[in-house]
Amino acid sequence: MRAAVIVFPGSNCDRDVAVALEQASGRPPKMVWHKDAVLPALDLIVLPGGFSYGDYLRSGAMAARSPVLAAVVASAKRGVPVLGICNGFQVLTECGLLPGVLMPNAGLRFVCRDVFLKVETTDSAFTLGYTEGNVVRLPVAHGDGNYFADTEILDRLEGEGRVAFRYVDSEGCRSVGANPNGSMNDIAGVLSESRTVLGLMPHPERLADSRLGGDDGRVMFDALAALETT
Repeated sequence: MRAAVIVFPGSNCDRDVAVALEQASGRPPKMVWHKDAVLPALDLIVLPGGFSYGDYLRSGAMAARSPVLAAVVASAKRGVPVLGICNGFQVLTECGLLPGVLMPNAGLRFVCRDVFLKVETTDSAFTLGYTEGNVVRLPVAHGDGNYFADTEILDRLEGEGRVAFRYVDSEGCRSVGANPNGSMNDIAGVLSESRTVLGLMPHPERLADSRLGGDDGRVMFDALAALETT
C-alpha cells in the first residue's frame, strides 16, 4: 500500500498515523507538506488530527484552502480512498468531500476521553475488517466535533447506509451520555457517496497497539494495508 499523510501547521497526530500505517503495511507512508501541490500515485491519503492553522477562523477551513487539497480532492474523485480523522474530518467537510459541518461541542468544552462506537456498516475499505453491529473503543479529543446536517442530508446518509460509526455506550445502546459532543443522530463517522472517503472524529491511530491500551483501531489500518487502487 502506498499511503500519504498530509501535514498541516498544527497537525499533532500525523506521526501517530504514520506509525499505525507502517505497523499495518510494513511500509512507511509519505509525509506530504500542505504546500505541496502535487501528489504521487497513492492507494490511500490520510488527513490527520490536530489543530491545522491553530483552528483559526473555523476548524479545518484554512487547511481546506491549502495547495495540497486540490490534489487531494482530485485524487478522491478518481477513487483514491481518503481518511480524515478529527481535524481531518473537519477539513473534508470544509472542502466539500463530505456533507455536513462540525460545530462546537454541545457543552462548549474540549472533550478528551475514550468513547464507544457501534460499527454501522462494513461496506467500505475502512470498515470491512470489523463486524457490523460490534462495539469498539476509541479516544476522542476535540472541541468542534458536533456533527450537523440538515434533515435531507441526514435522511440520505441513513438511507444509503453511509453512517459508518455511531456513538453508543459500552453495551451498544444510544444515549445522551454516550454522545460526547451532541452530534446529530449520534454520528461519529460518515462515508461519501462512493464510500471511498471517511470522516471520523475518534482517533483509531491512538488505539492501534495493545501496548498503548487497546487495538480496536488497528483493525482499520490492517484492512487498509491491503489497498491497491491505482
